[in-house]
Amino acid sequence: MTDDTVSPFSFPVVGRKKITAAFDGGRLSSDGGVMLLAQAERRLGIASRLAALMPDRRAPARVTHAMADMIRARIFAIACGYEDCNDFGPLRADPAFKLAYGQLPESDPDLASQPTL
Repeated sequence: MTDDTVSPFSFPVVGRKKITAAFDGGRLSSDGGVMLLAQAERRLGIASRLAALMPDRRAPARVTHAMADMIRARIFAIACGYEDCNDFGPLRADPAFKLAYGQLPESDPDLASQPTL
């Protein structure tokens, strides 16, 4: 038995697009604020500038995650309250974190793992 409830109000139209809310699940994230953080980081270029200061002695042919991406991961995680690097086990597949990197949540590979970071 479904418990459908009609919203007591309708959402406003934005840019000729109707806004709807659906709560039917799927891959969810409680870290939507990381999207705003990603915009600020892109404008300031903090991760790229920090990565340029650190020598990367890894074998280039074996590198999957760029140094700037790994720094970005730590910045985003710490800012979202995940100060321990071991939190990146589940965060590496988090839809909001993947979108913050410019990756598609369903089809692009996961972010760097905790041991990689």
